Amino acid sequence: MKIFGITGYSGAGKTTLIERMLPQIIERGLRTAVLKHTHHDFDIDRPGKDSFRHRQAGASEVLLANASRWVLMHELRGAREPTLAEYASRFSPCDLLLVEGFKHEAIPRLEVHRPANGKPTLWPEQRQIVAVASDQPAPVDLPAGLRWLDLNDVPTIVAFILDHLQLTGNADAVL
Repeated sequence: MKIFGITGYSGAGKTTLIERMLPQIIERGLRTAVLKHTHHDFDIDRPGKDSFRHRQAGASEVLLANASRWVLMHELRGAREPTLAEYASRFSPCDLLLVEGFKHEAIPRLEVHRPANGKPTLWPEQRQIVAVASDQPAPVDLPAGLRWLDLNDVPTIVAFILDHLQLTGNADAVL
């Protein structure tokens, strides 16, 4: 499994870019998964539902399943949060894991940057950023080795990431 990060400030378009990239990566026959890390508290369950009640009663894990999908909810209950590697090990085998978040992990990343958000770029501070996808032209002081890509040119972004990871797809793959 190859791991590649998508980073950027809130509102830059990370999720939208991943959503647009996925069909193009999958068309190449590459099994792809996404890990989204958030600093916000979240719960996919609802109070009153059986699974919620099981968790509230102390179950460490509850698996909810039907004929279309399944989800495993794991309660940390004060234990340390797993590392990126530990989370990645829980995925079914795949060719590519796209990671949104985990900005301090040493994985190659593409920064999504929109100057209209009023935020600076992250690449001067985060050395693991290997490319920036933006809706603005590249700055004149762009360091050697850092690629600047057009945020709206998704095929080029996909090609860059797959080339960077030395991943080749199989267009004839049965998905």
